[in-house]
Amino acid sequence: MIPPPEGAHWVAGAIALLVGLLLIAEVLVGPEVFRRRAWRAYLFPALVLVSSVLLWVITIFSTFSTLHLLAHAVWAQAALLAGAVQLALVRGKLASPMWSLVPAAALFVSGVAFLVHEPNDWLYSRSAFLHHAIGWMLVVSALFPLGQALRPRQIAWRLGFAGTFVLLAVLLFADRDAAPIFGRYGIGGP
Repeated sequence: MIPPPEGAHWVAGAIALLVGLLLIAEVLVGPEVFRRRAWRAYLFPALVLVSSVLLWVITIFSTFSTLHLLAHAVWAQAALLAGAVQLALVRGKLASPMWSLVPAAALFVSGVAFLVHEPNDWLYSRSAFLHHAIGWMLVVSALFPLGQALRPRQIAWRLGFAGTFVLLAVLLFADRDAAPIFGRYGIGGP
């Protein structure tokens, strides 16, 4: 018996919420204060790398279709690359703010993968609606790390990047496989 896909989406939502809250905490107190304890700097890259490993596990067990397999593999690889770059930045192996382009590309590619792997239209079901909403949100949110690369000292870019993960968590927590989009109003649904 295969567990319902929303279970994996809720786990991903919990990880995204943790990442978002962690990034918001760093923005609120500032990187200098946040990183007084050296291990805190490693939390974000570690969570991204763990999420990439979990996405690879989902990829292995996501045998519903070739499209799902490829989409999950793209997300896993994008998260792995972004996490590795963030880890190298924290370790001091990379220094240029232009490395923020890697998370921008990861968000953009992940958003496109979300859009491509959902074959149904927006109003087919809540799951289809959320996949489209998440896809477009990630594509647009790729502007935040791009802004970080161009204007690294502006707090709005870091706060927007953190907010991306909180919004992603909210959308993932709202996922139910075949529920109507607007619940009791019966709009959408198979």
